[in-house]
Amino acid sequence: MACLHIVATPIGNLEDITRRALRILGEADLIACEDTRQTSKLLRHYGLKAPLASFHSQNMKQAAPRLLALLEEGRNLALVTDGGTPGISDPGSYLVALARERGLKVVPVPGPSALSAILSVSGTATARLTFVGFLSPKSGRRKRQLQELLARREALVLFESPHRILKLLAELKDLAPGRSCLIAREMTKLHEEFLLDFPEKLLTELQGRTNIKGEFSILIMGG
Repeated sequence: MACLHIVATPIGNLEDITRRALRILGEADLIACEDTRQTSKLLRHYGLKAPLASFHSQNMKQAAPRLLALLEEGRNLALVTDGGTPGISDPGSYLVALARERGLKVVPVPGPSALSAILSVSGTATARLTFVGFLSPKSGRRKRQLQELLARREALVLFESPHRILKLLAELKDLAPGRSCLIAREMTKLHEEFLLDFPEKLLTELQGRTNIKGEFSILIMGG
């Protein structure tokens, strides 16, 4: 039976991939990916060759029908994101939902995730946790979202871009100055960095840098 495999790929270090994931990628009739250039790097590193199809937030509604048709024809597809587990704060969930509606087989191939990675090094109990992904880029809506989330008093995990990390810390300094935060920058990559402190201290630290680069995951401890 044809299958849509949801394959987790490295969030940085290319060694962070399972043998099963490599086998699935090598056997797939087609790999649907956010950025074909990024996925090509991974495949080349492991000497794999497979046809690639672009599937991202801008083209997912146009690309999905073709992918579903291939599955219905009996082809085996793999879905990957640029890094981590598809379906977590990316368009993968859209394709999975449509595949399930049609009764198609969907199988997870678990592995790296920025969410589980930051939790594993936080040293905090996470029985109650809200995963948010990216907040709205619009200032008013973003602040309302943050206020509502902080009111829950439970741990929160956010993703943020280097362009808005200072804004987020400034908002946390005003809204939750006493809640410590763990910032994970460039996890598993060459310049991996973890910073644990209160929002004001973290804001001062990053403001003092000439350039702020990389991908950020932020764990806001429960209040």
